[in-house]
Amino acid sequence: MKPHLANFRFYEELNEFLAAEHCKQTIEYRFKGQPAIKDPIEVLGVPHSEVDLIVVNGESVGFDYRLKHADRVAVYPVFESLDISPLQRLRPKPLRKTAFIVDVNLGKLARRLRMMGFDTAYGNSLVDGEIVDIAVREKRIILTRDRRLLFRRAITHGYWVRSDDPDTQLREVMQRLDLYQQIKPLRFCLECNGKIEAVDREQVWSSLEPLTRRYYSEFFRCSRCHKVYWEGSHVAHMHDAIRQMLDLRQG
Repeated sequence: MKPHLANFRFYEELNEFLAAEHCKQTIEYRFKGQPAIKDPIEVLGVPHSEVDLIVVNGESVGFDYRLKHADRVAVYPVFESLDISPLQRLRPKPLRKTAFIVDVNLGKLARRLRMMGFDTAYGNSLVDGEIVDIAVREKRIILTRDRRLLFRRAITHGYWVRSDDPDTQLREVMQRLDLYQQIKPLRFCLECNGKIEAVDREQVWSSLEPLTRRYYSEFFRCSRCHKVYWEGSHVAHMHDAIRQMLDLRQG
């Protein structure tokens, strides 16, 4: 039986997943039968978790659409900051209770996201299966440097981090997922991701250095690892980093 032929075109950063000869151009895809459209998208190299809109012959479709001969397919990335209704998004809505889980290569990014006030799970011994299970169970967005991880069928929200520099990674994620309005520093512990809560100084007095006792009166403590925070130079540096992030965005 003669194979069918469909034309695919991928837009914006989805091209980063494609073979060089397929980037930013129409791809002729030969197939047999009527596969679900999710299959050829991933065969061509694009994880389904990076896709938010598929348009076939001018109509938006879901991942279960059955590909037909002569179909013209346009595939778009996640529109976190754009309203694309009434087009059919491939997930009910963005995860606006924004919480992340990062892979073992992104420990420094995890600390930076926590600094910005984002719930970010991380463990340097977690394997891929555990990351996926936690993401699904706790409704977390997976951030990874391993694009193969995002092909797991159970994943609904994930992002392949392009940069290998932690500061650039933070800017990349903030811009890509439009997170600037959600910045709330000093919500999560940089060390363990536990929630930070205000605490009476008498409760932490015995653990403080003499100079800290002398110059500071307001204290916060992680509810999980009990690390104590106060408005010292470290917190000032955190606020400076956040201001720089906002200045870069406005610039």
